[in-house]
Amino acid sequence: VQLQASGGGLVQAGDSLRLSCVYSGRTFSNAALAWFRQAPGKERDLVSRVGRRGASEAYADSVKGRFTISRDNAKNTVYLQMNSLKPEDTAVYYCAATQEYYIDYRDRASYNYWGQGTLVTVSS
Repeated sequence: VQLQASGGGLVQAGDSLRLSCVYSGRTFSNAALAWFRQAPGKERDLVSRVGRRGASEAYADSVKGRFTISRDNAKNTVYLQMNSLKPEDTAVYYCAATQEYYIDYRDRASYNYWGQGTLVTVSS
């Protein structure tokens, strides 16, 4: 499996970005997907996750109401729409995937496939 993330960049506080992650190598519809982020000097934490059929969304408290995760099974792509960005959203964002079931979706060890990361920088 390969994951190719894109869409990061430098924006100002209040702006929006949409991250994309293209999945290849195994059946996309069998994969549970997530976005994590890692700020300098911090742990890699869950931002959001989505289940196999596009349901079972979950978000970190810090992004609820501002970020939206979605998946397009026809395009083998997962998205993260980020609105009202804040400087504290600055981080490298990683998409992640697993074919396993009954995982702890908040635990990065549950995901065995990772994208290369895309940098989001939000200036104040």
